[in-house]
Amino acid sequence: MVKLTRIYTRTGDTGDTGLGDGQRVPKHGARVTAYGSVDEANAVLGLCRLHTDGELDRELARVQNDLFDLGADLCTPEVDNPPYPPLRIVAEQIDWLEQAIDRHNAELPSLRSFVLPGGTALAAHLHQARTVARRAERDVSALAAADEVNPLTLTYMNRLSDYLFVLARKANRDAGGDVLWQPGANR
Repeated sequence: MVKLTRIYTRTGDTGDTGLGDGQRVPKHGARVTAYGSVDEANAVLGLCRLHTDGELDRELARVQNDLFDLGADLCTPEVDNPPYPPLRIVAEQIDWLEQAIDRHNAELPSLRSFVLPGGTALAAHLHQARTVARRAERDVSALAAADEVNPLTLTYMNRLSDYLFVLARKANRDAGGDVLWQPGANR
């Protein structure tokens, strides 16, 4: 378990940081960028939770915890025979997301247009979380192109944005419906 007794260490004052395996890397490197974007998506989920309660709040809390797992996964480079088994995203975490997507989506009408990011405060924050998750997915993809990563991290991020999209639609359904794009409406 993690034990933090000091918040600042001064070890990153020159622009580098430590990974989960102890190696030092630049803070602007692809690996740090990827798990930093995942952390940002997690922070936006915290804003979403200000507008939830009950089951949805518990679901988002679960996702936040999974995103910490994903960040830990990305923070620890893949190596053969590591001295300690690193925390990795597993298929069961993705399966849970898929089941949640299917469950929530079954309650929604079919779409006939693209959805604009807006509506209720919860829906707007979920759309923001979705777009940050998409950016994080692009950052994880860029890392995967340059270095070995657990492929399930990419799958998880891809499902996460779908999950957040469905939740945003559900939040707006409960308040009158989707905010739909009207192509060429202002010509």
